[in-house]
Amino acid sequence: MKAVASIKALLPRRSDYTQVPRTWKGDLVAGVTVGIVALPLALAFGVSSGAGAASGLITAVVAGFVAAVFGGSNVQVSGPTGAMVVVLGPVIASQGIAALAVVTVLAGVMVIAAGALKLGRVVSFLPWPVVEGFTLGIAVIIFLQQVPAAFGVLAGPSANAAISAAQSLATVPWQEIAAPVGLVTLVAVIMIGTPRIHPQMPGSILAIIGATVLATMLDVPTARIGALPDSLPAPVLPAFDGATLMALAAPAATIAALVAIESLLSARVATSISDTGPYDADRELVGQGLASVASGFFGGMPATGAIARTAVNLRSGARTRLAAITHAAVLLGVVYLATGPVSQIPLAALAGVLMVTAARMVSIATVRAIVGSTRADTMVFLVTAVITVSLDLIVAVQIGVVVAAFFALRSMVATSGVHREVIPGPAHSGDAHIAIFRLDGALFFGAAERVLEKVTEIRNVDVVIIRMSQLQILDATGARVVSEMVTALERRGITVLVKGIQDRHLVLVTRVGVLESLRHHNHLFAELEPAVEHARSHVKRNRDEP
Repeated sequence: MKAVASIKALLPRRSDYTQVPRTWKGDLVAGVTVGIVALPLALAFGVSSGAGAASGLITAVVAGFVAAVFGGSNVQVSGPTGAMVVVLGPVIASQGIAALAVVTVLAGVMVIAAGALKLGRVVSFLPWPVVEGFTLGIAVIIFLQQVPAAFGVLAGPSANAAISAAQSLATVPWQEIAAPVGLVTLVAVIMIGTPRIHPQMPGSILAIIGATVLATMLDVPTARIGALPDSLPAPVLPAFDGATLMALAAPAATIAALVAIESLLSARVATSISDTGPYDADRELVGQGLASVASGFFGGMPATGAIARTAVNLRSGARTRLAAITHAAVLLGVVYLATGPVSQIPLAALAGVLMVTAARMVSIATVRAIVGSTRADTMVFLVTAVITVSLDLIVAVQIGVVVAAFFALRSMVATSGVHREVIPGPAHSGDAHIAIFRLDGALFFGAAERVLEKVTEIRNVDVVIIRMSQLQILDATGARVVSEMVTALERRGITVLVKGIQDRHLVLVTRVGVLESLRHHNHLFAELEPAVEHARSHVKRNRDEP
């Protein structure tokens, strides 16, 4: 029964649409709006990835619909995104377009498995500077990938976006760049200017229309999108074989990780800026995985939740899944009714759309907030961004998390420590032979050795009282160090009393052997005063002995 309930929790339910009778008008308006915004992005991301404009459009339709129905967010809009373009481009370049369907379906299956295994909350452990550094790196890569189209030349042979852009610039016929550069500039001006006229104006689609009309009227010699299918292709099961699966397993795992990270981050952002209800992280993974599988069957690309399109959806009044479903329907209408005009869009215009989109991905206020916070967060942010651009997206996230963890551990070590305290109350004869040590903060593998050295180097005392009531974090290494501390002091003839072990630490210290290392079971105390009295009795007895 529990397994059945877990499966049902990951599937669509009637409650997903309970608000539709009240919100359908706003949802339809939002869906049409975000569909218009998504069209040029879908085309541009398809072209930029090497899969083609048709693949980007198919992905937006098929994956957008499936993710809207099966996903865990009420307002998430899914489709091809910049992060996917960055990792998919090298795969298509090295393995060929035939690998697209296989890697898309394989990645989708991996994401479904992650959702079924309840791994959705893992993304919440990603530090904010890592996420923002990752986003900055992706924005830089997307911008650099558009440089060849912006100058009307082919991309360079290097798989690295920066090097490829530099290689392409070396081939630019500078006397012929007026047309592509002029179209890019026109698109950028329109996209930047239209929100200032009215925030709801779809700047990207207006820019595409303007550039296409101008290029057609003036017969500008520039590359166009070309022929597009005027209907959805029939679904086809990709040809899987052992050699192909082995070759594409690693890229598929990278794509799956990106799908999970970007989709869950987008859903989390949507929840934070709207009151449309919480999102189910595990169901979101299942929905996004199914979306990529379906997209692969129709010849599309892997899909993720898109933060920018989701934000447009919310700003346009979306309240339920009907908005994202409508967005997919609008794009489907383009496939059946408008592929002729769409095929005439200049590639330079799409490059302009992506350049502006990449620039908008970077929030100057966010960068200032991170850089102005702490040196550690600044380092994590910059390291993640640089590695994203220079090496690999997933490696960048991994290294960013490792660097963030290092600085977090260093901070914990700095807050932890051991302090010698004065015996409270009036002084007694023999108190000089009693030492009280208070363990503070966290006693774990990163700080344990320092605590051990400070306590065991004590000299000229008969009794040591170890106060553990202020200890907030204790791991097995820390507990083992306390045991070694007691053993080392007892071996030198120093009696050790332990005071204030918290209930949450009691099982751990018992299993590790702290209590066994004490000379007597009555050397464990709950309060300091009885421990001090017991210590004084030990000192008196030791000093009275001949």
